[in-house]
Amino acid sequence: MRKPDLLILVAVWEFLTAIGALIGISAIVIFAFPQILDNCGIGLVGGLFGLSIALLILVGYTSIAIASGIGISNGKEWGRVLSIVHAGVSLFWIPIGTVIGTLIIIYLVKPEIRDYFESEKH
Repeated sequence: MRKPDLLILVAVWEFLTAIGALIGISAIVIFAFPQILDNCGIGLVGGLFGLSIALLILVGYTSIAIASGIGISNGKEWGRVLSIVHAGVSLFWIPIGTVIGTLIIIYLVKPEIRDYFESEKH
């Protein structure tokens, strides 16, 4: 079965969001952590805790985006499922992520797309 053309756009979205999350991780590490450490006041522990949680979320988001992009590109069923999860998380990125996430979910649950991934099992 021929690969559906729109899957390439889904994979591109996955990789673009991974790049965006990596930029966020870099910004936190380069700008926020040193700023908090320089102002060793009462907010040090809370600030470090909050930034650490933000970093963990961004690292998880980046991992899901990269893995789903690779899975979608290779026609793997787990890539389709992970991409649906990623699109669901993207719904919170209002308004762009909401629109694109909704379109990706609708596209990836279509029977012909599901059939493509099921036919690609090796």
